[in-house]
Amino acid sequence: MTKKPFLWGGALAAHQFEGGWNEGGKGPSVVDVMTAGAHGVARQITQEIEADKFYPNQTAIDFYHHYKEDIKLFAELGLKCLRTSIAWTRIFPKGDELEPNEEGLRFYDNVFDELIANGIEPVITLSHFEMPLHIARHYGGFRNRKTVEFFERFAVACFERYKNKVKYWMTFNEINNQMDTSNPIFFWTNSGVQVQPGENPQEVLYQVGHYELLASAKAVIAGKKINPNFEIGCMISHVPIYPYSCNPEDMMASEIAMHQRFFFPDVHVRGYYPSYALKEFEREGYKLDITDEDLAILKQGTVDYIGFSYYMSTVVKADAKNDHRDNIVNGALPNAVENPYIKSSDWGWPIDPEGLRYTLNRLYDRYQLPLFIVENGFGAIDELENGNKVHDKPRIEYLGAHIKAMLKAIDYDGVDVIGYTAWGIIDVVSFTTGEMKKRYGVIYVDRDNEGNGTMKRYKKDSFDWYKQVIDSNGANLK
Repeated sequence: MTKKPFLWGGALAAHQFEGGWNEGGKGPSVVDVMTAGAHGVARQITQEIEADKFYPNQTAIDFYHHYKEDIKLFAELGLKCLRTSIAWTRIFPKGDELEPNEEGLRFYDNVFDELIANGIEPVITLSHFEMPLHIARHYGGFRNRKTVEFFERFAVACFERYKNKVKYWMTFNEINNQMDTSNPIFFWTNSGVQVQPGENPQEVLYQVGHYELLASAKAVIAGKKINPNFEIGCMISHVPIYPYSCNPEDMMASEIAMHQRFFFPDVHVRGYYPSYALKEFEREGYKLDITDEDLAILKQGTVDYIGFSYYMSTVVKADAKNDHRDNIVNGALPNAVENPYIKSSDWGWPIDPEGLRYTLNRLYDRYQLPLFIVENGFGAIDELENGNKVHDKPRIEYLGAHIKAMLKAIDYDGVDVIGYTAWGIIDVVSFTTGEMKKRYGVIYVDRDNEGNGTMKRYKKDSFDWYKQVIDSNGANLK
């Protein structure tokens, strides 16, 4: 490791751990109408909140009432930073108000003050799979250019309020997930959009994506005026797509598929649409509302760094035909195949530590900006034994192997990495399934899939292991 201060931390999202969904003046968000699902069972998006359905994110793990207790545990763990998000509906309950909700602003003042008092730097995402339900239902989410204005107002309110407490910001979480147009959850949580029968999902994607990219650029511009020392980044999901073989057709299939991964960061970083995208717009005859003024704003509002999640890799074969296009693991790629060289988790997610080093090199070579690994983690079924013990050796092995790969990218390859925040540092509601049993944390929370439990927190074996990793600045991975 270099001598430059490194941000070891944990990562969370407001909608997955905060709870208090209708307290402190908070309004309902798009996630508050998502029911619980399961592995292989999709979550439902209801029109409104229905009394006979279970919405796990509404209570989550109740950080809203446990934040001092949880931050004390984070401090004991030795976290240098906590990457989390601000619930848009705490600040603007409906999203189209002119003035922010003071009680919501004050809640994050309290949280950030508590973090800073414990030596933990807040790293904040503005929109982590969340937007006000009112914006989605009444304005069509990011189908509507007005939502750009609403997001900018939200961003400015946060920048102004926390300009002396938060240095690192990100605009939209995993903005590129919606490139998988077959999965309605991604459209809904990224953009507040539901594709209608007869619509071309790809055309919808590029239009709502443009408005989000525009909103992000406007936020960057506004943020830099408020505090020139802000570091404002994008946040993408990066699942590298390998060719199945060195057959030139497989190589080219991989290169083309990687456009899905690069489209959003290409615009975030470079400030203009890549040629492969412009050719697609022309070839398919998409009618997109993109103005010259918009393009000038994109150019001006480029990001300072790239935050990204890394969980797995995938593989494509030119002549393969995959009928399971709704599979999150293959990203709906029609020519995806299994990688015969690596194992998978219980949820079918390929475990590929070397892919993280590959990703760091590829992103740094392409963009030459600092990188921040803001999500990396292992979802598993953890059992509470003897009343207070959780032995999670597979998680320790997973995190250790990925941290080792990251350190090689830094020390051997010269990649500039700001920090590493393990995803779900405390157990949270799973985004994809709404389950609690798919656990990522180094801290166990006593809550089950049906919402039962004491909410009591317990340290897993991985807690002590990660503490020694942080204390040794990555030198002790045993």
